[in-house]
Amino acid sequence: MGQCAHLRNYASIEGCQVVALAELHESKGRAVAQRYGVPTVYRTIEEMVAGQELDGIVASQPFNRHGGLMPVLLKAGVPVFTEKPIAASVPVGEEIAAQVKASGTWHMVGYHKRSDPATMHVVQLVEQLKVTGELGRMTYVRLAMPAGDWVASGFTDLLQGDAADRPDYGSLPKDPPDPGMDEATYQAYGAFVNYYIHQVNLMRHLLGEEYAVRYADPAKVLLVGQSRSGLPCTIEMSPYTTSVDWQETALVCFEKGWLRLELPAPLAANRPGRVEIFRDPRDGAVPQTTIPQLPWVHAMRQQALNFVAAIRGEMAPLCQAEEALADIKLARDYILQMKEA
Repeated sequence: MGQCAHLRNYASIEGCQVVALAELHESKGRAVAQRYGVPTVYRTIEEMVAGQELDGIVASQPFNRHGGLMPVLLKAGVPVFTEKPIAASVPVGEEIAAQVKASGTWHMVGYHKRSDPATMHVVQLVEQLKVTGELGRMTYVRLAMPAGDWVASGFTDLLQGDAADRPDYGSLPKDPPDPGMDEATYQAYGAFVNYYIHQVNLMRHLLGEEYAVRYADPAKVLLVGQSRSGLPCTIEMSPYTTSVDWQETALVCFEKGWLRLELPAPLAANRPGRVEIFRDPRDGAVPQTTIPQLPWVHAMRQQALNFVAAIRGEMAPLCQAEEALADIKLARDYILQMKEA
């Protein structure tokens, strides 16, 4: 993910210079640096933070290592980007959020679906429709994420390095589990956040407000929520699966129409999502369905553009630590409710 979802995008953004990378696997680090024109390679993150002048850091690491990494990264005093979720447990997430707040900088968490041009378009339309009332009041939001081929040939140019000097990544320290969960519950929680935390976050983004879990299906297919203002919402988790496709969708409903969002596989390049808008204005007017043409920019690249723009002060980071903490708290609530069902 560090190479194929992130580095190749940052290395090609005009006005953004990738000045250094850190990689324990030394032959891989050298090969990746050569391919992407990175002038300096460090073995560890500690060495990079201590020895390099930086404007921002992208740390694509497993989320169960964030608790140990963030204090080191924040020493640089610059914005930090990590993958989702913010942490592998709520207590560690709370520590990270507090550390970020004390550092005087900010932390953007990698919910790339927010950066898809289709999602950005839908969120803008939702906010407009709330103000204009053109389609009446907002009534319901539904997300569906059938498991499928999320890679979409996105790792074809991955550099592996020499096996002879490959370190034992499995021996690296991991953050402690949630002390309030037994082993089975914590494993269920970890699986849920790994697969579905994107949808947990996207739901809030589309609603435009916080929501809470009202029902946790023991079959692990349906999460039913309710927003702060009373809107019902659901997340369908793999009601079916696909082998060579990705069929993730969102439906935002109003009294007199809806917005449908279709999102591509996470590593599908140069392909935005798709938006369909249905309007039924009533009073004899003809209902219409429109499909806007969106730019050929995929979500991972737009996410990199958004992080760079946020560092420059041109926009706010799309999801910061405090909001990302709310995601894993909601995930914990869902798992605990499902256990009790």
